[in-house]
Amino acid sequence: MRTYRIASIPGDGIGAEVIASGIKVLKALSEKIADLEFLIDHFNWGGEYFKSQGKMMPLNGLQQIRNHDAILFGSAGHPDIPDHITLWGLRLAICQPFDQYANVRPTRLLPGIKSPLSAGGEKIDWMIVRENSEGEYAGIGGRVHQGQPIEVATDVSMLTRVGVKRIMKFAFSLAQSRPRKLLTVVTKSNAQRHAMVMWDEIATEVSCEFPDVNWDKMLVDAMTTRMVLNPESIDTVVATNLHADILSDLAAALAGSLGVAPTANLNPERKFPSMFEPIHGSAFDIMGKGIANPIGTFWSTVMLLEHLGEKSSAKRLMSAIEKVTADPNLHTPDLGGTAKTIDVTAAVIDVIRGANN
Repeated sequence: MRTYRIASIPGDGIGAEVIASGIKVLKALSEKIADLEFLIDHFNWGGEYFKSQGKMMPLNGLQQIRNHDAILFGSAGHPDIPDHITLWGLRLAICQPFDQYANVRPTRLLPGIKSPLSAGGEKIDWMIVRENSEGEYAGIGGRVHQGQPIEVATDVSMLTRVGVKRIMKFAFSLAQSRPRKLLTVVTKSNAQRHAMVMWDEIATEVSCEFPDVNWDKMLVDAMTTRMVLNPESIDTVVATNLHADILSDLAAALAGSLGVAPTANLNPERKFPSMFEPIHGSAFDIMGKGIANPIGTFWSTVMLLEHLGEKSSAKRLMSAIEKVTADPNLHTPDLGGTAKTIDVTAAVIDVIRGANN
């Protein structure tokens, strides 16, 4: 019996709805595969926890999830709490101490889903690698003289040689593992003349270790244009924390909806558990309506299974996702349909249960 302990952290908004669906899918997989078991531990951290306890997670929260095999995360964001408190109090409070420095976001057009691109959307098949531990989200800065005319606020972007080198090696290695062996290094070294110049220099250094990977460099603003006008020229992308955050949301929109987009926050050395989450956020405007798209969570669960080495289960779930998205009757409103969360979840589970061993 292969048994995995999963920490479930639904967080806020529709996080509870889609993570519940994700757990149902994991249960269906374990029922289908006799020697596979998932033990789910639930943690009710997030905005409501903050409203009663004054913090997004308990002080010993990291110790509670430290020994889990993986974390399935919903979203952080509450209309009654400033966004910087919810983000730094929960998601980043897990990512940074657990050194989940490689954020990986696959993007491709799933069957039955249309891209808003007039042409070329069907050629989207990207892997965006986001440096996930420093850069623009290093958390360095402060405010003084608040509310006064002389108020000053700073946020300092910090890149370290260690941090840049390890994400570059990760990205080049990922590109090397893909058929096209193609990597684009996103930069802004024309304007950011210190840290981003080092970013470029380290990319060149690391490229020497991967002679079979073809790579190019592109300014982040030009990259947005390339994603829209020349999507087939892109395969694997690596960018800083902020740049990749923005580019990956654009990528998800070009692939049809943020509701289908997954992400993995990886600690590649596996010293800490990695965390998997849909990228759509808490979406309080649709919370409780039963129309949240669970596909992003299911695809994130595929990545979780791949990380655990359960490749056949990951493939089984991905096939079920693709079969369900191919049916327009099973599209949620973000995809232009009328299906409910429960409908999509039940359909994916039916495919899993009906799949041949």
